[in-house]
Amino acid sequence: MTNLDASAPVPHSSSQVPDRIEVRGARVHNLKNIDVDVPLNQLVGIAGVSGSGKSSLALGVLYAEGSRRYLEALSTYTRRRIAQAGRADVDEVLHVPAALALHQRPSIAGVRSTFGTSTELLNSLRLLFSRVGSHVCPNGHRVPPTLAVAAEQPITCPECGVEFFGPGAESLAFNSDGACPECEGTGIVRTVDKASLVPDESLSIDEGAVLPWNTLMWDLMKQVAGEMGVRTDVPFNQLTSEERDIVFNGPAEKKHILYKAKKTDTFAELDFTYYNAVKTVENALSKVKDEKGLKRVSRFLKEGPCPTCKGTRLSQHALEPHVAGIDLAQATEKTLGDLTQWVSSVPETLPEEMRPLAQSICESFSHTARRLTDLGLDYLSLDRASSTLSTGERQRVQLARAVRNRTAGVLYVLDEPSIGLHPSNIDGLLAVMRDLLEDGNTIVMVDHDTHILAQADHLIEIGPSAGSDGGRVIAQGSLSDIEQNPASRIGGFLSGAESVRVRERARSHSVFDIGGIHLETEALHTVGPLEVDFPRGRLTVVTGVSGSGKTTLVLESLVPALVSIASPANTPSHIKRIDADGITRANLIDATPIGINVRSTVATYSGAHDELRRAFARTEEARAMGLKAGDFSYNTGSLRCPVCDGTGSIGLDVQFLPDVDITCPACGGSRYGEEAARIHRPEKDGAARGLSLPQLMSMSVDEARVHTADLKRANGKLQTLCDLGLGYLALGEATPLLSGGEAQRLKLASEMGRMQGDAVFVFDEPTIGLHPLDVRVLLEVFQSLVERGATVIVIEHDLDVIANADYVIDMGPGGGEAGGRIVAAGTPEEIAANPASVTGRYLSLHG
Repeated sequence: MTNLDASAPVPHSSSQVPDRIEVRGARVHNLKNIDVDVPLNQLVGIAGVSGSGKSSLALGVLYAEGSRRYLEALSTYTRRRIAQAGRADVDEVLHVPAALALHQRPSIAGVRSTFGTSTELLNSLRLLFSRVGSHVCPNGHRVPPTLAVAAEQPITCPECGVEFFGPGAESLAFNSDGACPECEGTGIVRTVDKASLVPDESLSIDEGAVLPWNTLMWDLMKQVAGEMGVRTDVPFNQLTSEERDIVFNGPAEKKHILYKAKKTDTFAELDFTYYNAVKTVENALSKVKDEKGLKRVSRFLKEGPCPTCKGTRLSQHALEPHVAGIDLAQATEKTLGDLTQWVSSVPETLPEEMRPLAQSICESFSHTARRLTDLGLDYLSLDRASSTLSTGERQRVQLARAVRNRTAGVLYVLDEPSIGLHPSNIDGLLAVMRDLLEDGNTIVMVDHDTHILAQADHLIEIGPSAGSDGGRVIAQGSLSDIEQNPASRIGGFLSGAESVRVRERARSHSVFDIGGIHLETEALHTVGPLEVDFPRGRLTVVTGVSGSGKTTLVLESLVPALVSIASPANTPSHIKRIDADGITRANLIDATPIGINVRSTVATYSGAHDELRRAFARTEEARAMGLKAGDFSYNTGSLRCPVCDGTGSIGLDVQFLPDVDITCPACGGSRYGEEAARIHRPEKDGAARGLSLPQLMSMSVDEARVHTADLKRANGKLQTLCDLGLGYLALGEATPLLSGGEAQRLKLASEMGRMQGDAVFVFDEPTIGLHPLDVRVLLEVFQSLVERGATVIVIEHDLDVIANADYVIDMGPGGGEAGGRIVAAGTPEEIAANPASVTGRYLSLHG
């Protein structure tokens, strides 16, 4: 087959109906004024190395323009209430449909959201309990199911004759009328943690032993406690039981005290009501108005299941209806798989005349549930809090909701849909996407997983490299076109000509030669009691299908157990034993964003900026102006831009349109004022005039490294970033905007080069957003840590990472109640040969 020219548009059909989206002159982020055609009504994959610009094309151009143009058709009043994308920096986009995006990191829902509410399955379930349930009359008699509720007629109790109306679906909602009055439908309550009130009993009250009186209450409460009969000048652990009871539970009595001001010799007589330590916290909690206030109080609080509803979130009234012998809470605590079977059996338990109604409701439930099951979420229960779902689980909920709506003519932009998916789940994901296509939609997916990219009808590859070296279309066409195109960097991985094998692995008989970490746990969540060994100084990968217990084993058991070695009192209750002699550090390297605002940049986080500021402060120009290193800080220094205050951008309020963030017109995004641009550090090659700090900050790490060869410490930090595969990032790039994979590697910057024999590094799905070439770099980073003695433990689904491991621990065999145990442990070859391992099955096919 002839290779397709990367710049050539897709051939236009003779039909008058557009068959492609035409993008002309796209310049979003690092896109180099590209022209590209995206076929309509097909599954289109966009590939490229990290930072190449693939998300800029998918989200920054296609989704931004598709959603913006749709919203522009709405009224001004409506648009004011919808978050809108700004206009993309592109000359022209033709034939783009209305667009929906399923982002890589869906937002985490609030405390009231559950798996049941986010999928809307709970709507069908509440309707089922309302319409066909057995209700309770006002006198406490249970009444058989009746059509009266659906007909909006009163029910007559056959025992006492009283008439009453059955509850509507909203009366069974914990976000509405069915909420538990104690916890207001959240299922949890905050109570005072008495153990936190006096953390150090060797101190006296006068010395600040009662912490809430120091931070939440007037300092004079110590004197009031003295008037209550408590000795305040002796260590707290010497107080009598009566005195301790007064501190924690004493009555709110008014006492007369003589108060001496701290800074003067003045005295004042005051009548003051005693607030015991518990009451002090409760009083402060009742006055909390914002997150900052809650943070001050939260250190003295603990959360637990509501004692009234036992965590069900529902009122007693909402629990009264029964269907097939169980209440709504008992139904929602079932896993989706078990609940689906139960729902399908409900109609047969009802009187003949009620079965058509029940079947209609049950079919609605089953239709939605089927998509979620296809996506491998059948192990989740409907009462599972949304905040506890993983990124991959939240994204699949998004996708299932989109498919359920049965839209047509919509452009779906999926950002890394393979995130969090075991290879066995990807087949279900592909089936769901094909359903969207059959309904007449177009799917554009940004992904790196060759399993899913190989199923695309059309591929567009952006590159060739990252940052300023990316942003071009280097290949496009069918799978075979990409595989045969010499310019493609993904083609070899799609065809199998290339593989990600970069390290020598330990042999089976020597995996534990350096030692091991032994962990024993009680049951937790759906994970049973475990006894597991991790080899020291090796790369171990923990695998398993979604919901199999990987997170519970590693993040909720191993990491807290290792941390508690230095503080045994903080050992989680389910940890029976942890043996890890010589381990003093446990480092969790996850994908959470770095920094909370744009003031955190690659240069500041890595420490390179501090070294550069010192270097520029030593220049003759800076000394002549009386400038110190602190003046070169764009956060607080005198040289920061006065217009944007050192952020590099300003926000514009345009009333009826969405707020617009633009590059600061004064500094051009450099964050510095004009004076900073006048200070140059001479180049060591003899050039009289070198670069300014704003110029350096606009460069990539790779470029800046060349210009800082004489600055040993700064250059060393930049070299570390290059070794981590982050050389393409700009020094001034805001860290909150980095991808999950980039954030993980940047967090490692301070650890590289040190001996790590006492350290355990835990990575949670580090291949998110990584091209196979980037995975090679990541594996080299792991190898560097292992060579310095580190124990590296990775939670991962990526088969390339699994194949490179010294040791694999496979959880399963299924998710939820069907998982929670170790089904196989050993080298990758031993896992591949184990018939009990689902992961092994795919690993053996991977080669």
